[in-house]
Formats: sequence, structure tokens, C-alpha cells
Amino acid sequence: MEEEEEDQEEEDMFEDAVCTTPARVNTPLSVITEAFEDLADLLKPQRSDEIEEDEDGLRLCDFCSACTHVSVLFNCLGFAFKFAEMEYIAKVKDLVEASKTFDTLQNILDLDVEKETVKTPGSHSRNLRRVRQGLDLIRAIFEQFLIADDYSLKDAATTAYTEVCAPFHTWAVRTAVYAGMYTLPTRDQLLLRLNETDQSVEKNMRRYMEASRPIIEYIDKLYIERNIKLDW
Repeated sequence: MEEEEEDQEEEDMFEDAVCTTPARVNTPLSVITEAFEDLADLLKPQRSDEIEEDEDGLRLCDFCSACTHVSVLFNCLGFAFKFAEMEYIAKVKDLVEASKTFDTLQNILDLDVEKETVKTPGSHSRNLRRVRQGLDLIRAIFEQFLIADDYSLKDAATTAYTEVCAPFHTWAVRTAVYAGMYTLPTRDQLLLRLNETDQSVEKNMRRYMEASRPIIEYIDKLYIERNIKLDW
């Protein structure tokens, strides 16, 4: 009888522990954040002054794996960023195909440098540049969103787009994007689409900003080291 009571007590304790332990929820934003944190970890030895830089560089397949998650963020922003979403998805798909042939980001850039096709429409190097801008656009939107007192997504997205992408888009594209800013979801709608709370969205946005920054800087460095300007 005593053994039965002890067994029942242990079962009750286990059930209480299960019920009081919060389940971890993987939201679209947390999945993206974790992917870029893993990618940034791969670059840490290359950014360290104490460790000799790896000549192989960042693997293209690893980069593409992280980037494929980001399109959901453009989708959550709605019509205003439909063009950016379509362009981003197309460029990432091209790089995914390229990863079947090329090992690293350096490989695709070096080949285009050799062929003088870095800035040619459709080249892997040009597509890499556009994907990099997409990552930076999301980073800038998050940054502006978090520093604004009223958390206005429209103001945050407008400022971020003007800073990151507008200089490289045609007048027609810029006009369409700015007009679409009025269709952006409200803050509450965005949280709902991302399955985030006030607290979790801020944490995950900051994590993405921190993790994506070294990736963006790394890509810029690849172009600069090959005497390719970044103003395109």
C-alpha cells in the first residue's frame, strides 16, 4: 500500500513538472534568427585576430540554407514588399542551384570576376548582392521598428527601404513600394502573423540584427577585396 502511494506521488510530481514547464514555440522569426546565429558562428574564426582566416570561406550551401527562411518575413509585410519578396526568392533560388556546383561565396564571385560578369543581370555575383540587400533591409526594418516610440511599422519600413534599397531601384519600383507602405499591417497584425508577443518579438528582432550584421559585412568584404564598389 505504501509503495502504491509512493508511486502515485512520483507520478503526480512528474505531471506537475510537465504542466509547469513551458513548451518551446518555434516561430518563423525565431527559426530565422537561429539559422543566422548558426551562420554567424561559422564566421567567428574568420573575424578573430587570433585565428588565421579560413581560405575556403563561407560555404554557399550553408548561406542559402539560412536565407531560404527569410522570405516569410517579406510575406508578412504584405503588398508593399511583394516586389522585394519576389526578387529575393528568385535570387536565393539561383544561389541554391549554384551551390550544387560552387562550394563557397568566394567561388562564384571569383568566377564572375574572371568572366567580367559580376554586375551582369542574372549572374550569381549580382544575385548574391541582391540577397545581401534583402537581408540588410530586414535588419534595417527591425532596427527602425525598435527605436521608434510608437512602433510604427510604416515609418520603420519607409526609412529602412529608403536607406537600403531605394538607391538601387528604378523610379517605378520606388513609387510602387512607397504607395504600398499604406497597406502594411499594424503592429498587432504583424505580431499575430509572426506568432510573437511584445517581449519575444523585440528579443528575436535584436537577435537577428546581431546575427545578420557579420554576414552582411562579410559579403561586402568579398566585393571590396576584389576592388568592386558597393554602390550598385
